[in-house]
Amino acid sequence: MRTTSYLLSQAGRLALLLLLLNGGLCLIPNPVTAQSASRSATSGQVRIMNPGTTPWTQAVLEIPWSVVRQAYPAVDTTQLQIVQASTGEPVPYQFERRGQRTVQNLLVQLTVAPKQTILLTLRKGQPAPVAQKTYCRFVPERYDDFAWENDRIAFRIYGKSLNGRSDNAYGTDVWAKRTSQLVINDWYKSGDYHKDHGQGLDYYQVGLTLGAGDVGIWLGDSINYIHNYTSWQVLDNGPLRSTFRVRFSPYQFGPITVNAIKTFSLDAGSQLSRIEVQLAHTPSQPLPIVVGITLRPEPRQVRFDKSSGIMSYWEPAHGNDGTLGIGCVFPVPMATLRQQRNHALAGTALPSDKPFVYYSGAAWDKAGQITSADAWFAYLQSYANQLRQPLVISAETAGGSAPRKGR
Repeated sequence: MRTTSYLLSQAGRLALLLLLLNGGLCLIPNPVTAQSASRSATSGQVRIMNPGTTPWTQAVLEIPWSVVRQAYPAVDTTQLQIVQASTGEPVPYQFERRGQRTVQNLLVQLTVAPKQTILLTLRKGQPAPVAQKTYCRFVPERYDDFAWENDRIAFRIYGKSLNGRSDNAYGTDVWAKRTSQLVINDWYKSGDYHKDHGQGLDYYQVGLTLGAGDVGIWLGDSINYIHNYTSWQVLDNGPLRSTFRVRFSPYQFGPITVNAIKTFSLDAGSQLSRIEVQLAHTPSQPLPIVVGITLRPEPRQVRFDKSSGIMSYWEPAHGNDGTLGIGCVFPVPMATLRQQRNHALAGTALPSDKPFVYYSGAAWDKAGQITSADAWFAYLQSYANQLRQPLVISAETAGGSAPRKGR
């Protein structure tokens, strides 16, 4: 049996319907809600704040894709424009996938001054062209080298085809550049990159050392080398960041078996690569490792700053070829920093399978950007400061921002 209240409610609904049909009732939308809905459908904003005292100059910044989706739920990766909200200036960007099918991060290249906040507007439209500033590739024509570069510097590591040859090498090589152009393909094609023809050259000597910041196992008071990589995978390849991963065959150091995986990333405008090392080893107790820079026999300009996690080396001049600075930055303090076995060494102990992240790279004085030992050390200090004081990145939404820290 239906109650009186039910019948009244039904009658009320019928009366409301008749009123709407006759134009006797006007519904007024909430202007804030309507405005927010309209904006989220066509655009969104991301806030980037620098809380520190170190400038980020033309740096590649990482915006998590979850923040992008929060700011701009209707984002379309095929039609995305990014501009600075205050000036309308286009912002170059890259979708970073890290080897996945879906986007993981939105990379943008910006300058953010100390204490500055920048608003980026994300909206539907054709993106501005972005110049290719980073590149990496496998080089089968040169005994399985793997090379990577940006608009500042270039590097390579050595593959399994070099094992057993008289010219074998273990560590990281540096190619000195004084051009913003990408040179890897042209230099390998010519084969004449040990002489400077105006763009730079490869004069850095690696041999059976750690070269420019590679990792070794520290056993028996000596550096033990993991040798050369056996397989590779490109995860991203520009225009603002290139990332690749290499794997090594299991290597036996006495009773200890080590399986190594290394992931390298290089950003546009940076002198340093981000390197993530994962060592699976038996037995499972922490394994002593060192990150090393090979030292030349001439008088040395080596500087350590344990509190900031910096290891810096300004090489002696190499005739008319100029001078290279080599350096490493460690986000987590290392147990030791020292000179030993003709290397500058940073030591620690790694549990099995725990990722270890550090930054390593180089600068050439003839490139004109960094021309002295003091300037090189200052660059590494600035980089370490950025790691300690990351940018705060958040989505601008109707309900306010949700901050995220990130590089």
